[in-house]
Amino acid sequence: MTQVLAVERLGKDFKVSGGLLGPKGLVQAVDDCSFAVAKNEVLGLVGESGSGKSTLARLLMCLIRPDRGRIVLENAAVDARSADERRRVLSRVQMVFQDSYASLNPRHTAAAEVAFGLAARGEPRRAAERQACEALALVGLTPNLFAERYPHELSGGQRQRVNIARAIALSPKILILDEAVSALDKSVQAQVLNLLGDLKRTLGLTYLFISHDLEVVRYVSDRIVVMYLGKVMEIGSVDVVYDAPAHPYTKALISSRLTTDPKRRTSAAPVTGDPPSPINPPPGCRFSSRCPIAEPICRAREPKLSSLRRDPHHLTACHAHITDSGHSLASARKSEGNP
Repeated sequence: MTQVLAVERLGKDFKVSGGLLGPKGLVQAVDDCSFAVAKNEVLGLVGESGSGKSTLARLLMCLIRPDRGRIVLENAAVDARSADERRRVLSRVQMVFQDSYASLNPRHTAAAEVAFGLAARGEPRRAAERQACEALALVGLTPNLFAERYPHELSGGQRQRVNIARAIALSPKILILDEAVSALDKSVQAQVLNLLGDLKRTLGLTYLFISHDLEVVRYVSDRIVVMYLGKVMEIGSVDVVYDAPAHPYTKALISSRLTTDPKRRTSAAPVTGDPPSPINPPPGCRFSSRCPIAEPICRAREPKLSSLRRDPHHLTACHAHITDSGHSLASARKSEGNP
């Protein structure tokens, strides 16, 4: 399949001051992340708060510059230092944020908000207004009814549709959805998710779907990337990862899903302990301090993202699945001929 976006060993650190007398440190918000997104694919990105999901999204939008690694967009490397390059990226990559109200200018009508980006790109005023109305119609907002409404006159779902219209009006190749439906109630969530599915098919879009809601991610995604403390822990097709997660952190995330089924009640916490400080993460695997199968090798050496023997497209960063890593479970799997 045609690759639209690739992330190669991407890293971003933020300096943290300890005060007048305290030492300074670095938060490794994103560290050594690598994955690719294929054309017309929906790639889900999940992880706890602080895992680096939103920082990664802002790196992809060139809103912040990476410290390490590179981003490849349509087979061309992105140089976030150049203003012209940032404009090139923004013409191909658009983002829909979580807060639908804060994302809109309260002094712009829906049509003016959508037309603003088109005009900034150089479209004549009349053409920008016409394309804005077309985009509003595509997202289910009849221009005659909604074009002249201000954000405070719209519901949360309608405001998010305006944000989506603003993004697709610029004809992007990939849309980054950062918790785009998490602030909506369930019935409106379903409507917006169905709309995104229709737009994907109609316009040939590619999505990077960032969410903490694992049920929503499973519903919309083709593949999934799991992050923890800035690191990629697992990558694979959504059904394989949900049905047979390889990394203990992924297993804990999936086990912690909320459910109304009394037969699926969780009697014990799937994972215990607090995440370590991102300023001074533990050596080796960053999940080792909370992992139920951690062994000395996990605390001594960082596991590399490696494919499983049973599925070369299913990758995980866990010594228990790396042949000859020194982990007892890896040795057992090798002796038994299991993946």
